[in-house]
Amino acid sequence: MTYNEIRKLFLNYFESHGHKIVPSASLIPNDPTLLFTVAGMVPWKNIFLGFEDAPAPRVADVQKCIRAGGKHNDLEDVGFDGRHHTFFEMLGNWSFGDYFKEGAIEMSWDLLTNVIGIDPARLVVTAHETDDESAKIWKRVAGKDAIRLGKDNWWSAGDTGPCGPCSEIFYDFGENVPGGLPGTPDEDGGRYVEIWNDVFMQYNRDANGNLTKLPKQNVDTGAGLERWAAVLQGKFDNYDTDLFVNLKNAVSDVTGVHETDENKTSFKVITDHLRSVGFAIADGVIPSNSDRGYVIRRILRRAMRHGQLLGHNGALLSRLYPALVEQMGDAYPELRANATHVMEIITNEENAFADMLNNGLKLLEHELPKVSNGVLPGAVAFKLFDTYGFPLDLTQMILREKNLTVDTAGFESEMAAQKERSRADTRGTRVLWESRSELPATIDGAKYAPDENMESTVLAILRDGEFVENANDGDAVEVALDKTNFYGTQGGQTGDSGELKIGNNVVLNVTDAIRANNIVLHRGTVMGKISVGDKVHSVVNPQNRAATARAHTATHLLQAALRKVLNTDVEQRGSRVAPDSVRFDFSFGRAMTEAEKTAVENLVNEWINADMPVLHEEMPIDEAKKRGAMALFGEKYGDVVRVITAGDVSCELCGGTHVNHTGEIMRAKINKEKSISSGIRRITMSVGALA
Repeated sequence: MTYNEIRKLFLNYFESHGHKIVPSASLIPNDPTLLFTVAGMVPWKNIFLGFEDAPAPRVADVQKCIRAGGKHNDLEDVGFDGRHHTFFEMLGNWSFGDYFKEGAIEMSWDLLTNVIGIDPARLVVTAHETDDESAKIWKRVAGKDAIRLGKDNWWSAGDTGPCGPCSEIFYDFGENVPGGLPGTPDEDGGRYVEIWNDVFMQYNRDANGNLTKLPKQNVDTGAGLERWAAVLQGKFDNYDTDLFVNLKNAVSDVTGVHETDENKTSFKVITDHLRSVGFAIADGVIPSNSDRGYVIRRILRRAMRHGQLLGHNGALLSRLYPALVEQMGDAYPELRANATHVMEIITNEENAFADMLNNGLKLLEHELPKVSNGVLPGAVAFKLFDTYGFPLDLTQMILREKNLTVDTAGFESEMAAQKERSRADTRGTRVLWESRSELPATIDGAKYAPDENMESTVLAILRDGEFVENANDGDAVEVALDKTNFYGTQGGQTGDSGELKIGNNVVLNVTDAIRANNIVLHRGTVMGKISVGDKVHSVVNPQNRAATARAHTATHLLQAALRKVLNTDVEQRGSRVAPDSVRFDFSFGRAMTEAEKTAVENLVNEWINADMPVLHEEMPIDEAKKRGAMALFGEKYGDVVRVITAGDVSCELCGGTHVNHTGEIMRAKINKEKSISSGIRRITMSVGALA
């Protein structure tokens, strides 16, 4: 049974059991605690917490995942066995307050044994040591005694958030394979492999480790598609299944080298990393020197280094990407739809890597004669990282070929010193707010009516890194309200400024409104006193709001003009919309000419002068797609979306604030156009009075 057949069978089974089939969410999670979507449950986290409504009581999907950074990181293990991947597909069925343990266990057992036909004697089941209910269900449904485990049968995506006991199903590859049962000292031998996990999401864990019951009892299941393929195709190694065999054949075609026992690791690394890089960039991740962009750059460079170990020194992943599209493009249309951009970005990265590698190797050649005891000083490894972009594992890989190692403690010390030098982390307070899981999401529907003088209740106050009951004159604070008409920074648009008032007295001069998950935070300086429980009126600064709306609508016009003057492949890759100021990042492979910049600016001003109507509408996403509304590359949208239409030149999905007629923008002026990364350009533009 091939990958495509397994996906279809899984989804058809659960559709026949009343589940709504939904597409995979983006690899870029709506969760600041995670770099990537690391499990099938990540897109549903806010539903489990009760912050969002579920699309249906029962849902099934095949979710693309990456585990290559932070707590969930399998990068170092890829290639050295047949089970680890940085990118993988998670089959999942979900119940949001509908069926619970009995229904989940019954369906998982029925699908595996009756529908697919796996011999029940090959299957072993487990349950959490406190979960007597699941153990009894397994005995009734399968006639099996569940192995009772502790922490191995408790699941959560992060240190905080939804969690609960789980019950796993293991496949026995047979007595010819070494390894013992789950929970025994030799369980890692490989004989028993987990192929399904039923997680019973019952609790929310806060930053102190305290558990509180979730609003509903939920079921979160996960089944690794790669492991299913190995079992159903009679393979012990995931990389011997049909999808990977076809990708490895493509590697041979590009490199001219065939797989052998000696080079198996390189073939595994390249095919695994091809999937991570290709899918991540197709979802909007741009290789860079920070966060998830750095992880993808690191993975890409590891793949290229393994290409060099095969004797191949030219472009690699960019030439392999069409094979990935051929294998997985039907299941994931975004691979094919974004192919031009993805290949362009990978090509630029590969060219940059070639230069970086050459310069870094020169430094290594200079330093290696100084190495004593076979250990490269950590300071040298850090210089390779900081100056030439060498990830530590790449340096280790190169040194391993020379039977040398790195002083990793020295490297980490240098890294820690650098982090200490750059501790201005704007996300610091967000972590504190995210720990307040009991706070409800801010009701912010009034953000599109800023002249409304609405009354709200103060729910929490953060001052100097601590939550306090009240704050006094001159204190710099962040304040959470139960509802607000302030627009909190989102979608590239900066937040509103304004005031919080009690009666006629201003109690908080709000300089910015930001977001932490679903909470809008009012950041500013206290005037007098403000306390938790106070009833306040929130007043948005109308001049600041109008200037921001001008800039946001001008951004839409700018994208339309770029697509008209350059080509329709141009797509937004990021933006910052501030009062009368625009920063717009877009995909394009070269610098714009002066004539092109002039043409774009003139076209934007022509549309401004036409004073076209700008419509703000909410509609089902399917209707928006029929209208041809453009979506932001890699962005996740709900079933109902907001569509902004400017005359007949621009139609985009957008949750920002906008003018009602383009004439309100007054004027636009392009200030600068430059490169910011491989295949990505940036325009800065002034509008309105500033222009």
